[in-house]
Amino acid sequence: MEFGTKHRRRNRHIEIDCPYPSSLQFYSTPPNGYISLMDFDDLAVERLKVLRTVERVNLSGQVKNSDDWVIKLYDDFNKNKYFVARTEKISDNKRDEAEAARRRDHISHFILRLAYCRTEELRRWFILHETDLFKARFLHVSKSNQDNIRTFMSQNNLNFTPMTTGEVSSEKENLVSGTYNMGSGDLQERTFFKVPFTEALELVKARKVFVKGGFAYVPDTDLVTLVTTSFRAHLSQALAQTNRALPQLDDDERLVRMLQDFDKRYTGSDYTEKKKGQGHVITPAMIDQLASKSFPLCMRQLNDVLRTSHHLKHGGRLTYGLFLKAAGLSLEDALHFWRSHFTKVMEIDKFEKEYAYGIRYNYGKEGKRTDYTPYSCVKIITSSLGPGDAHGCPFKHTDASMLKHKLLGYGVSQQAIGEIMELASKSHYQIACQRYWEATHNATLDSGINHPNQFFEESQKFLNGDMPSSQGKRPSQVKTNRVVYSAQSTQSSQSTQSCTQSTPDMSQNNDESHFGDLDSDLLAQYMDSQESS
Repeated sequence: MEFGTKHRRRNRHIEIDCPYPSSLQFYSTPPNGYISLMDFDDLAVERLKVLRTVERVNLSGQVKNSDDWVIKLYDDFNKNKYFVARTEKISDNKRDEAEAARRRDHISHFILRLAYCRTEELRRWFILHETDLFKARFLHVSKSNQDNIRTFMSQNNLNFTPMTTGEVSSEKENLVSGTYNMGSGDLQERTFFKVPFTEALELVKARKVFVKGGFAYVPDTDLVTLVTTSFRAHLSQALAQTNRALPQLDDDERLVRMLQDFDKRYTGSDYTEKKKGQGHVITPAMIDQLASKSFPLCMRQLNDVLRTSHHLKHGGRLTYGLFLKAAGLSLEDALHFWRSHFTKVMEIDKFEKEYAYGIRYNYGKEGKRTDYTPYSCVKIITSSLGPGDAHGCPFKHTDASMLKHKLLGYGVSQQAIGEIMELASKSHYQIACQRYWEATHNATLDSGINHPNQFFEESQKFLNGDMPSSQGKRPSQVKTNRVVYSAQSTQSSQSTQSCTQSTPDMSQNNDESHFGDLDSDLLAQYMDSQESS
């Protein structure tokens, strides 16, 4: 794959020609052709958004592989106009659109292989969510387009041998008793495949299929499990090969910079300062009330510390100041707000000399005059804290007993606290924040939480009656078992900062500076060895 510059992009688009007979792919052949660096980045970000959607829905309480799970995913794909749904629309008037979407699917998968092949943790996250994405797409296509499924199976040599009528008849009793949800009257309507049990470990582990002589007898209703197992094995091998070939890219600094810490890339709105007359406007007098009703826990914590000590260290001032700016606090009101607190513990001249400049700097009125963006959840979670710092993610950086006490003080129910503490203990920090939102608003939030200002905006929408009716139901218990959370939220980095957010670059960063996831015994042993490897 060749890469072009932004200048050449004006005259050329993605020029990678490859036939795509099916909307499903095993991604066996890398794309070959021309692509600009800007398109390269756009495709990578879009697929990252798709995989994070899969992760969020997996953690939302939906039962994996269920119809509701697939519907929930596709509702999100359609809502955000991701390429996934468009790959299946192959009518004559949309054939070109489907081909273009399949091309985006093909290329973006390989781009993310480059970013996620670097460590075992990243590979594990990528394999998990790419496999879930593939399974959801297979289930969705199988309900509407069997020709598409047959084309895909043939193209990838997935020729599972069906049992003959005689074999089914001889094993009738075993198939009925050993197959999940199978009655004697259902055998005539089902096709069974005889495969090595190692290709159906997921079904064997769940005791959903009959096993004999080292073979599993799988009904066609569970064909997706066989195909998904092949997909997972192929992807795992491919990522290992990509990792070995990765040093060849070191000479291209453009790609190295673009792919470095891509798992921590923030993909939501940057919440830059809104134009005058647009969006929410807040004043200093509203902040305390808004903090108790609509602020995420990280910002509510900063506001509490500021109210009691009338001072925040550099990281806290920077984090909270940019949040308030994006929430709708004007520069004049920001100066008044911070001055009213700080001058309770210092002279006004000291505030004007050592702190006022930093506030104006964050609003783009001093220094480089850059409109700085507020910090995302990823940036806050991966930030490093020193003694006396009040910023950071409470679900990660606060001691469990103190966090529980704080939640109790904020009126969160014992049941919700138990769920939040379990999520936080498993490093599902953003889902814990989502559960905190749901607990304090007694409603569900389908979009998840990716940014403190998103938390605030969703809260204000709900309180003002602008929340869609589908999100007004009582929150269900969030399921957290058998899920690995995204590395971009759990892997702590002391030196990395998000490449998509601007951070004020000032000379002083100290306290007084500016703002700155056979045989039963033999079978069990085998599966245990596979899971631990």
